[in-house]
Order: sequence, then C-alpha cells, then structure tokens
Amino acid sequence: MKLFHGGATPVRTPEIRKAKYTKDFGTGFYCTEFEQQAKIWSTKKSMIGYISSYEYTASPNLTVKHFTENDEWLDFVVACRRGEPHNYDIVEGPMADDKIWNEIDDFIASVISRAAFWELIKFAKPTHQISFHNEDALQTLTFIGEVEVTREKQGIR
Repeated sequence: MKLFHGGATPVRTPEIRKAKYTKDFGTGFYCTEFEQQAKIWSTKKSMIGYISSYEYTASPNLTVKHFTENDEWLDFVVACRRGEPHNYDIVEGPMADDKIWNEIDDFIASVISRAAFWELIKFAKPTHQISFHNEDALQTLTFIGEVEVTREKQGIR
C-alpha cells in the first residue's frame, strides 16, 4: 500500500516525535493513503511543504487496530486526545479533522449527545490516517520519494 506524509520538510527516515498536543491516535508518525490530504497537511503552517511517499508492508508480528467511523473510534479518539496511552503498534482509520474536532470537543463537554455527534458529521468528506507508534511499526515503511508542494498549486489562498 502506498502512503503519504505531509510536512514542512521531506521525511526520508520516519521517526516518532513527541508533540505538544495529543493527536487522534496518540503520539506517532502519521500518514494517509490520500495524496490530496497529505498536500493539505504539508502546507498547513507555511506556503511550501513536502509530501513524502512510502511503501507500507504489513507485518503479522505487530498489533494493528483498524477503525471505521463508529462509537469505538469516537471513544478511542477522545481517549487519545486526552493523552491516554494505548498498546497498538499501528492504528488506522478516519481522521477527526478541525471541523469534526469541534463536535468531538462538544461531545467531551456533554454539550451534544453521541447521536447528535454522528448526525453533525455524517456529511464530512472521507479521510484516512494511519499512525505508527514505535520503531518496529516504522520498519514497515520504505521511503519512495518526495515532492515539494505550495498552497497555490492546491488552490488554497
């Protein structure tokens, strides 16, 4: 499976860096199967970014969790965003982007119910992320190449 990582610099050798905040699936190295999504990630904070591409080869020796948008996914994202750890090597599923995160925040604060959350996000565009949480997981990635992208090329102003 071909995967993409978007960032401010090319990443030839993936590594796990501690972030200042928690992400959907916790601390890890994040990729997507959607190249356009990686383009958006790559220029989120600057006008120029890079998409690094990898070949992912699954390993039967790793613990992998696959999610769809369901209650288990929602509860897992909420737990990870609160900083709670998990024991998976690799986690794959939809992404709680900025628009969905507002609804997750409201769900956490009990402003909306679980049913209201699902109603509010049902028209969100498809997203995908796969996160690698340790060195063994990172060994499943083989660097293919990199491409420089700019916001103008994406139609973002």
